[in-house]
Amino acid sequence: MSKKLTDLYKGIILSENKNPFHYEKMEDASHVLEAYNSFCGDHFFIYIKEENGKITAASFHGYGCAISKASTSILVQKMIGKELKELKFLCQQYFSVVRGGDDIENAPEVFFAFQAAKDFPTRIKCATLSWEELEKFLEK
Repeated sequence: MSKKLTDLYKGIILSENKNPFHYEKMEDASHVLEAYNSFCGDHFFIYIKEENGKITAASFHGYGCAISKASTSILVQKMIGKELKELKFLCQQYFSVVRGGDDIENAPEVFFAFQAAKDFPTRIKCATLSWEELEKFLEK
């Protein structure tokens, strides 16, 4: 395994994979998003409770590699308490960091744990899977 790939799995990613935030089903969710990668089999359900355009609770459940699980855990953490319009900007920041865009100056520091994914084309989808599903939901 290359040094870059080893670094990708360190720290935040391993921690979030082992102890994911709100890793549970939510029976009373307002919305349930399904993120599925047919290439590798990563499959998550993201549960969102929304009230008046604001996310009051979120959780997720499913399975996938360490990168996709950690990324989904970070997503769930970051979306709680945010208004839907704020989530669009948060997604843009995340994608800029992970895909190597320009708008990274004020991005949350935790996003940079996934920055190395851009050097591994097969891992980009792992890092963005759940975020892309949220983006689709927000566009509706």
